[in-house]
Amino acid sequence: MTAPRRNRMTGAEAVVQLLDGYGVRHVFGLCGDTTLPLYDALARLDHGIAHILTRDERSAGYMADGYARVTGRVGVCEGPSGGGATYLLPGLAEAHESSVPVLGLNSDISTAARGRFALTALDQTALFRPVTKWNRTLDRADEIPDAFRRAFREMTTGRPGAAHLALPFDVQTGAVDEDEVRAEPAFAACPAERIAPDPADIDAAAALLAAARTPVIIAGGGVLIGGAKDALARLAERLGAPVATAISGKGAIADSHPLALGVVGSNGGVAETRAVVDDADLVLFVGCRAGSVTTERWRHPAPGACRVVHVDVDAGVFGASYRTDAAILGDARLALAALDAALADRRATPRADGAGVVAAAKAKKFAAYLALARSDEIPIRPERLVAALQRALPANFVVVADPGTPCPYLSAYLTQDRPGRRFISNRAHGALGYAMPAAAGVQIGRPDTRVVAVMGDGSFGFCCGELETLVRLGLPMTMIVVSNASFGWIKAGQKAGYGSRFFGVDFGSTDHAAVAAAFGVKSWRVEEPSALDDALAAALAHDGPALVDVICQPLHEARAPVSEWVA
Repeated sequence: MTAPRRNRMTGAEAVVQLLDGYGVRHVFGLCGDTTLPLYDALARLDHGIAHILTRDERSAGYMADGYARVTGRVGVCEGPSGGGATYLLPGLAEAHESSVPVLGLNSDISTAARGRFALTALDQTALFRPVTKWNRTLDRADEIPDAFRRAFREMTTGRPGAAHLALPFDVQTGAVDEDEVRAEPAFAACPAERIAPDPADIDAAAALLAAARTPVIIAGGGVLIGGAKDALARLAERLGAPVATAISGKGAIADSHPLALGVVGSNGGVAETRAVVDDADLVLFVGCRAGSVTTERWRHPAPGACRVVHVDVDAGVFGASYRTDAAILGDARLALAALDAALADRRATPRADGAGVVAAAKAKKFAAYLALARSDEIPIRPERLVAALQRALPANFVVVADPGTPCPYLSAYLTQDRPGRRFISNRAHGALGYAMPAAAGVQIGRPDTRVVAVMGDGSFGFCCGELETLVRLGLPMTMIVVSNASFGWIKAGQKAGYGSRFFGVDFGSTDHAAVAAAFGVKSWRVEEPSALDDALAAALAHDGPALVDVICQPLHEARAPVSEWVA
C-alpha cells in the first residue's frame, strides 16, 4: 500500500508561516544576498506581516526592542550573514539584558560552504551565545519548526529575553513537511507562563514586612513586564510604604500616587530620595535585580543596614548583591497579590508617615529642579527643556531617552499621572543611537500614542540615516536633539574624577535641524529658552516625523542628578 504523499514547503516559506502563526505583524530588517530566499517568500506568500526596511541592522534590533517593550509581544529583527550578524548583535544584547523578548534572525552561508573560507562566514552560534537566552544555527530545513517553537518558548517564559536563529541559505531552500509547521500562539507574548510563589516563602516575607517600621519598596522593570502595577499599588497602600523605582521600573506606579517616590539611584536619583531609602529598616525589591545603578554601586541601601525581601522570576538574583532575608521566586503580579492577602490576614499596621515622607522628599527635589527650570540662561538649561516638554506632552505619551544627557534628567523629573510603560531608556548597556529607532518601534507598536525620542547630538550621529526610514513610513513621532557638541557623559566624568582633563570628547557643532530637513523631516532649531514651548508644541502637533534641535548647556557644566558628579 502506497503511503500518502506529504505536502512540502521550503524552509523560507516555513519561517514566514511560523512567524505569521505567532501573530508577528512587523519584522524589522535589512536585505542581503544570503537572505534572498526569505525575502522572496515574504514577497510571494499571503500573510499579515509588514517588513520594515531599516538603514542599519542595529536600528532593526532597537526597533524590535521598542516594539516589544510596549506591546509585550515578541519583536522580530533580521539581517544577512557576516557584517549583518555583527550589526544585529547590539540590539539583542540590550534586549536580553533588559528582559525584553526579541527574536533575531540572520541568514548564513550554505552548510556545504562551511570551513571553505566563504564570504561572510561566521560562527553565529558562538557570537550570539553570550547575549541571548537561547540561540542556534540550523543545519537542516526540517529543524526549523522545532527551533522556532523553542525560541518563542524561551523568550516568553521565566525571565524574558532574546533568542537568535541562524538560517543558512540551503536551509532556507530545503524542504519542510507542512504538517510540522505549526505555531504555539500561547507563547507569542510574555509572560506566557506565570510562576506562582511558594506559600511558605510568602509567609516568611509577610512576617518580615508586618514587623517593619519603615519599609520601602524598590520596583524594577519586572513589575511592568509582569503587569503587576495594580498589585504593587495595593500592597504599597496596605504597608504605607514609599515606592521608589529603578529607571526600567519608571511607571510601575503613577507619579501622582502619594506613595510614589520616583526614580532612585546614581542616574536620576537625588539626595532627598536617597535619604528615604537609607532610612528604611526593610527594602522590598520587586522585579529589580538591585544592580549598580539602582543602588549607587550597592551603597543605598547599605549592605546589612536593613532587612531585604526580594521578589523575582530569576532565582539567580537572590543574594547576588545583598543578603536576602526572604526570597520569593515567582511572577511579580502573583507574588504581590499573595503578599497583600497574607498581610491582610495578619492585620498588618501600615506605616503612618509613608505619604508624608514622600511628599517632603519630592517637595525639596522639585523645588530645586523648578528653580533651574525657570532659568532664562543661554545655552538652554536641560531642566528648562524637560519642563517645556512636560507642558507640551499630551496625556497619552511615550518618551524614549538615550543615555547621556537625556536619561538622568527625564528619569528624575518627567512625571506621568498614570502607571504604565511611558518612559524607556536602554539602561542595560547604554549604547548611543538607541532612542530614535527604538521610538520608531514604539510608534509602530502603539500607533495611537504620541512618541518622543530624546537624544544627545552624539547619539544623533549614530542613527541619523534612519531619518529616511521615518519619512518613508510617515511615522508621526517627535525627536529632540540635545545639542552641546560633545560626548557629555564622559566629559562630565572627566571633570568630576580626572581634574577636568578633557580628552577625546568634543566634536564639531552640527545644524541637526538642517540635516533633518534634508531628509524631509519638519524641523526647528531653538537657541532661546522663550522659543522652546512654541517649537515643541508645533513639533508634537505635526502629523509626520518632526525634529527640534535644542542648543543646551553642556552636561559637564550642568547640575545633573548623577550622584558621582555631585559628590
